[in-house]
Amino acid sequence: MKRIVLFLVTNLAVMLVLGLAVHLLGLNRFITAQGLNLGQLLGFALIMGFGGAIISLLISKPMAKWSTKAQIINDSPDPTHRWIVGTVQGFAQKAGIGMPEVAIYDGEPNAFATGAFKNSALVAVSTGLLQSMNREEVEAVIGHEVAHVANGDMVTMTLIQGVMNTFVVFLSRVIGYFVDRVILKNDRDGVGIGYYVTTIVLDIVLGVLASIIVAWFSRQREYRADKGAADLMGRKQPMINALARLGGMDPGQLPQAVATMGISSRPSGLMALFSSHPPIEDRIRALQQG
Repeated sequence: MKRIVLFLVTNLAVMLVLGLAVHLLGLNRFITAQGLNLGQLLGFALIMGFGGAIISLLISKPMAKWSTKAQIINDSPDPTHRWIVGTVQGFAQKAGIGMPEVAIYDGEPNAFATGAFKNSALVAVSTGLLQSMNREEVEAVIGHEVAHVANGDMVTMTLIQGVMNTFVVFLSRVIGYFVDRVILKNDRDGVGIGYYVTTIVLDIVLGVLASIIVAWFSRQREYRADKGAADLMGRKQPMINALARLGGMDPGQLPQAVATMGISSRPSGLMALFSSHPPIEDRIRALQQG
């Protein structure tokens, strides 16, 4: 319920902020005079901004299962599977969330959590992770993923992405109208080429800036999930050891639908600005100092 309220409040806040900004800049008078309906534009921006993000969230679990060919093991009699499921169950109870679906998929060392609701999420680990880590390290990774679920990170990232998308859609069209009508002095009925070109360019440029902001928020929740794993296990060292082990491996490429919820990635150079995960060294340092 809290997440639903947060979602509604966020929508209202976005509408208020955008409406106030347009009013203070005097753009609302210009838009009205030229026929652009501000209310309709705000509604369009909200639908475009949050629509895709919400749909992605709602289908995240089935898409993750399909894209990774994950095998659900909740009812498996295999001893290793029972240990993994038991570990997830213990952490879920400690974190106060419903029991997630638990899965294994073939791939390089990695793990992820996804799902629209924290009481019906999916936690998955790769065969590569199980083969390259000891049990305590695997448990730490599982704790990290359960912490993501307990923290509501899937919904939080959807809200942030929706807000960024809304600003991109709204600002690119307002600026496009301004360029077309004022700078290029288009006085014909309807918009001209200046609007379309400006909107396309700004959708790209502002979209890149929005991606950097979203990635920054994503990196912060990784630090929080690392700490959450340490809290669930009662000590930091297993998570530190797991991160150190991951630092010497190729984590592999997760499908885009679940990439931000994986345990690890390897950012470098300018691309680090767009990475959903901080460098392993920074994560270990944060745990040690926290």
